[in-house]
Amino acid sequence: MLMKAARWLLQPIRRSIRNKVILIMVLLPVIPITVITAIAAENNRASMEAEVVQTNLSNMRWTAANLGEKVAQLNNQIYAIQIHPEVSEYMNGSLIPSRQFTAQRSIMNMLTSAFYSGNNHLVGVQLYAKESGRLFTANSMGNDIETASGIPEPFAALFENNKNVMIHTSEDKPDQFQLVRSINRFENREKLGGISIDMRWSMFHQSMELLSPKEEEDVAVIHENGQLMYALQAAKEDDFEGIEDAVKAWQASDAETGFLRTKNGYLFYGAIGTTGMRVVKIVPEIVITRGANQTMKTGLVVGIISVLLSMAAAVFLGWMVARPIVALSRTMSGVGLMKETDRPLSNRMDEIGLFESKLYNMSARIREHIRTEYSMKLEMRTAELKALQAQINPHFLHNTLQLIGSMLFSKKPEECYEIIKSLSEMFRYVIREPDQLVPIQYELEHLAHYMRIQEMRFANRLTYRLDHEPNAFSALIPKLTLQPIVENAFIHGLDPKPGPWRVAVQVRVTGSDVEILIQDNGIGVPKEKLDRLRKRLAFESGSMGIEERIGLSNVASRIHKHYGINYGITVENHAAEGTLVTIRVPLHREE
Repeated sequence: MLMKAARWLLQPIRRSIRNKVILIMVLLPVIPITVITAIAAENNRASMEAEVVQTNLSNMRWTAANLGEKVAQLNNQIYAIQIHPEVSEYMNGSLIPSRQFTAQRSIMNMLTSAFYSGNNHLVGVQLYAKESGRLFTANSMGNDIETASGIPEPFAALFENNKNVMIHTSEDKPDQFQLVRSINRFENREKLGGISIDMRWSMFHQSMELLSPKEEEDVAVIHENGQLMYALQAAKEDDFEGIEDAVKAWQASDAETGFLRTKNGYLFYGAIGTTGMRVVKIVPEIVITRGANQTMKTGLVVGIISVLLSMAAAVFLGWMVARPIVALSRTMSGVGLMKETDRPLSNRMDEIGLFESKLYNMSARIREHIRTEYSMKLEMRTAELKALQAQINPHFLHNTLQLIGSMLFSKKPEECYEIIKSLSEMFRYVIREPDQLVPIQYELEHLAHYMRIQEMRFANRLTYRLDHEPNAFSALIPKLTLQPIVENAFIHGLDPKPGPWRVAVQVRVTGSDVEILIQDNGIGVPKEKLDRLRKRLAFESGSMGIEERIGLSNVASRIHKHYGINYGITVENHAAEGTLVTIRVPLHREE
């Protein structure tokens, strides 16, 4: 289908020099402009990619360092609480009962002071003593000391995972996070409790905005295990394609900052201190290709304008350049080789005019040569056909005359007359001069006379059967086609075979053709001889000439000359016995 479409599109170009000139002149500017535009777009994309990577890596280092400093400030607040003497004594359980109440009030006051001295991003401070089960809380709602029924969150997760520091988030409060640190016994690192500072993610906004995120870019804080903790803009985990590859990258590398090339863009990441958090930025491919696309669009506009101008110039120049060539082609198409229908000369003085005059002289010589050659061929073909018509097998004539002589002594006069009449009709059909093509009915009648003589000669051995379709009788066939083939069957197939002989002729219509099948039960044709016979019957090697008698190759050659290579004779050994000869001619002859 594609090949047919391509040939159909290229047909006007292949048939016209003018169209070729126009196509070449259009392609001359189009191809360079297209190549230059593609190279410029790729260079623009590569430079934009290098700039985006370098800028974002630099910004990522500054952002990660700034966020690390903010987390360090929170850690300092926790350390300040953790190293307070009363907190250490209270957590170790070394206070006497009379001092525990005073220590609790002092711890509560210290937490309250830490809460109010913090910035506006601080939501609350908690301290949990594991031994006493006391939970100290200071937030905007006030301060409180309570005895917890169990280990409260997020301290339970901290103890369960046996960690010293942890960042905890809650789905109920997506805008907040908790920085939790454990309080350990100095001697054996036993966890005595923990301190938690509740912070708003907004404390990171100013630092995260150092990454200068655009509308289509995403910036977020992600845990080192790949969990999305907070996004600067509303985003889902699906927006951060390539996180799993980033997790593998920072787990396998000691680098705190880096980037990955994802399917649809770039992912930049940086470590936030020792918290196990990473700040990441997703830069879509469109950010990098936008400039290249703009360059491509500009190139396309320039290319289209250039193509239109080139087409206008190509049409004009092609018309000017190809006009004499087109005129010459029209002149050549008007040259008649059989009739003198030449167009008048254009009287040009250039190379085209010289070629035109030479063409006229050549056409005149060709016409004269064709007339001479045609007359010679016509006379030769007429002589060949007359020679063919005059031929009859002398051996068959001799046998027939002997048959008549013996019948005069043993048969009735009527029977002898039938044989003489059949032989007479055969001679009359051979020597008469109708057209070269005759209806199949005439050939069947001529064959019937021949078979009547043969049936009389071989009365006890020969069986002849004819099956035909009447609507095939009008189809034309070269004269002297059927009887020579049947005679061939007697000479080469039946004569060497002992026992009864059978000859069957079938005439049938197959579509727009007529097939004549001649089958005998003789000895068949040896394979090597059959191969040579098929080659002689082929159109390439067939030629009508004078032979000793009318043979298969002669008949096949005449059919080829009248109807072409699609028609002719095929010979094959029948599956049962004998030989099958098939003649194919058209049902209706097209002039």
